[in-house]
Amino acid sequence: MNTPRPKTIAGLRVVPRRHYGRWLSMIVLLGIAVFLVDAFAHGQIDWRVVGQFMAAPVILEGLVNTVTMAIYAMIVGIVLGVLFAIMTMSSNPVASATARFYIWLFRGTPLLLQLLLWFNLALVFPRLGIPGWFEYRTVDVITPFVASLLGLGIGQGAYTAEVVRGGIMSIDAGQSEAARAIGMTRLTTLRRIVLPQALRVIVPPVGNEIIAMIKLTSVASVIQYNEVLHNAQTIYYANARVIELLLVSTVWYLAVVSVFSIGQHFLEKALARSQGRRARPANAETLQEA
Repeated sequence: MNTPRPKTIAGLRVVPRRHYGRWLSMIVLLGIAVFLVDAFAHGQIDWRVVGQFMAAPVILEGLVNTVTMAIYAMIVGIVLGVLFAIMTMSSNPVASATARFYIWLFRGTPLLLQLLLWFNLALVFPRLGIPGWFEYRTVDVITPFVASLLGLGIGQGAYTAEVVRGGIMSIDAGQSEAARAIGMTRLTTLRRIVLPQALRVIVPPVGNEIIAMIKLTSVASVIQYNEVLHNAQTIYYANARVIELLLVSTVWYLAVVSVFSIGQHFLEKALARSQGRRARPANAETLQEA
């Protein structure tokens, strides 16, 4: 019987690597997984209650409110982010200073503090409007929904502004110079040349911010906004099934985040294909042809 000869390279015997660390880490992770499964299987959790409230109307209502708030807040944040990113790069010192102050203020204060300030705005401005024309009581205008939207949306705008500014700065300055050489205004160059190319850099971090926003809506529960976690808390205050309702909230958060993550993945692939089709850098001649 022929035995296989050991593999050699340049006359040296090759000894296969033994991945002891890989096997050890796998054993440790399996041990942790078994421990967690056993803990949840034999812990004081009534899984029937989890299944009972998984599709409860009040939980589903909170879920809809969570997704709605995340979408609205990101729309506000993206609009403000693009606006203030452009202002920070403006040659107007007033506009640039205003944008930098906005970013400094809302990035430097906790989100929970911002929500509480918006919700208690009536203590500073009892009435909103134009005296003699129309006025409303602030407590009637700043509802939990409005306070949550202002706090989440305006705060998000400060972070999105930095993301957009970084995306704009990643584009070769020569393309803007070529656009100006054929008579394009600064705003037209930004809208037609710079921003479409910067999207590939901007979309991944903004997609992560959307996912983070879904989870950040839970902070709005402190000002009584009826998102999924707040509604789950309302239920377990009544029936004392704390861990069961928290698990229900966990499952729904994971489900929503997974859906948005899949959407982000396909959007990034679509942008990559789109950018690949027009990867040729712009110059004065190609811009003139366009």
